[in-house]
Amino acid sequence: MHAYRSHTCAELTKQNVGDTVRLAGWVHRVRDHGGVLFIDLRDHYGVTQVIADGDSPVFAELEKVRSEWCIRIDGSVKARDESLVNPKLPTGEIEVYIRDMEVLGAAGELPLIVFGDQEYPEETRLKYRYLDLRREAMQQNMTLRSDVVASVRRRMWDKGFREYQTPIITASSPEGARDFLVPSRLHPGKFYALPQAPQLFKQLIMVSGFDKYFQIAPCFRDEDPRADRSPTDFYQLDLEMSFVEQQDVFDTVSPVIAGVFEEFGGGRKVDDPATWPQIPYAEAALKYGTDKPDLRNPIEMQVVSEHFAGSGFAIFAKLLEQEGTEIRAIPAPTGGSRKFCDRMNAFAQKEGLPGMGYIFWRKVELSDASKFAPDDDVWQHAREQTLNDLRAKGELPDNDMVGFETRDYYFEAAGPLAKNIGFERSEAIRLQLGLSGGDAAFFLGGKPKTFEGVAGKARTVIGEELGLTDKDRFAFAWIVDFPIYEKDAETGEIDFEHNPFSMPQGGMEALQGDPLAVKGYQYDLACNGYELVSGAIRNHKPEVMLKAFEIAGYGEEEVKARFGGLYTAFGYGAPPHGGCAAGIDRIVMLLADEENLREVVMFPMNQRAEDLMMDAPSEPTNEQLRELGLRVVKEE
Repeated sequence: MHAYRSHTCAELTKQNVGDTVRLAGWVHRVRDHGGVLFIDLRDHYGVTQVIADGDSPVFAELEKVRSEWCIRIDGSVKARDESLVNPKLPTGEIEVYIRDMEVLGAAGELPLIVFGDQEYPEETRLKYRYLDLRREAMQQNMTLRSDVVASVRRRMWDKGFREYQTPIITASSPEGARDFLVPSRLHPGKFYALPQAPQLFKQLIMVSGFDKYFQIAPCFRDEDPRADRSPTDFYQLDLEMSFVEQQDVFDTVSPVIAGVFEEFGGGRKVDDPATWPQIPYAEAALKYGTDKPDLRNPIEMQVVSEHFAGSGFAIFAKLLEQEGTEIRAIPAPTGGSRKFCDRMNAFAQKEGLPGMGYIFWRKVELSDASKFAPDDDVWQHAREQTLNDLRAKGELPDNDMVGFETRDYYFEAAGPLAKNIGFERSEAIRLQLGLSGGDAAFFLGGKPKTFEGVAGKARTVIGEELGLTDKDRFAFAWIVDFPIYEKDAETGEIDFEHNPFSMPQGGMEALQGDPLAVKGYQYDLACNGYELVSGAIRNHKPEVMLKAFEIAGYGEEEVKARFGGLYTAFGYGAPPHGGCAAGIDRIVMLLADEENLREVVMFPMNQRAEDLMMDAPSEPTNEQLRELGLRVVKEE
């Protein structure tokens, strides 16, 4: 028999009754039933109940074992009484009577309990990560991660891609975050960098004539921690293709991503990749307040500035007199109660805004509404105006709002904004947003970039609280037409807003006009409010590359100095190429239904970018510093 086990703790069934077996694992739980010990023995694969009574030759030794001791047992398989069968376990029909036992590793007092669902502080979990990882949920998450990576590799190979490795120690390059620098011992005063991504190398692979490249690539970025972003390193499916346009990349990547989500999504709906919408960046910002919209939520924001211009609501009316400002509405179907509206107003204040205006509507029967109905002149004018608007839009005669002159009810608008702008404007807003009795709308105003983020969060909260968001679905959308440049609000200088290596739409000609109007062949894939994929068709022409960087303030000599390898390579027959990268950590996080990346990463850092288990970062020794020619200057 094997030195440690003949079976795993998930293998034994009724067919093994009478067999002599050897199991090894951890003591998950011990129950003493008055002279009979029941031990749940756990390994990576499952749990088997093992028992011993006073007749067992090792009963006295078994009485000493505690949770998380690692032991080996020999015994005979017995069938459980029918009333004691545990249908939740694959081994629930049997138990093993222990005849011999060896302690492989005793455990001291535990800083966290593996059995059960107790919650522990993150610092405790990360310091004793090896214990945390023994917990069932973590075992499942890490297994899922491994299976997802294997599935991704198979799918890429099936599409004719080959996996190539790129360097881990390289030169610094701009990828939108800080580099981790590595001092060179052989070249004092010079530094390598850990790659933020294999961006330049995968482009050089295309220039080298390899048509399809992919890699499950480690990436290193010195970033501030977030729940959905690692502060140090992460893994991505990195790929690049030659002789392709934007749609070719979509057609290649979408089935891979969709297939992984169908395979591991637990039955949640995944739309056909052919139907995934392609939403321009500007439209996504307007409708959803973000470039990674959650399309499970049907709410779409709209611009309603015309209804507030010159209105009695002075705050918005004066705001609209300033250049570049607008008012946006967030519809809230079924949210028409003062309690809900006040709660959302408080949400906006927590986000740092003075508040969030709102209107909610109630359906009022005219026969019972003499004291509520608007005066005849206003009512009649609103009817005529609404009918004229609907006729101009070609929307007559369709819904219950159209029979305005004949129906026996109207919608009363309530809330501070409604009182200030009046019935006619409130009714026009309701019609534009397609709302009815029992619905509400919330309003934010100013220059869009100052409130879009909060508006996007408010849209998410409204969808969640009103039960509008479909939780049983993965909703994907390609976000396209990203602007290449942005203007610094303080200095007025032009810089890259997104990937500097993207091909401008229109090529060199597009770079001759207004930089802020230039869009790139750059794209992201959003899913359920997260960015999963980011990529671009690359700028492979040296002269276009120089011009693109010149607009952002980089001279020719600086470009050649910083990206000399890529620039020089483009002068030797570079093919048109493009690709993308998909975040493995984020994909697994969504599939595991977790909200924090640290739940799907084996050994993550904490929120301060510290490894509490390995005590990193640590101070170097004086000898190490001397070898590198470095000196640490302490902050005062």
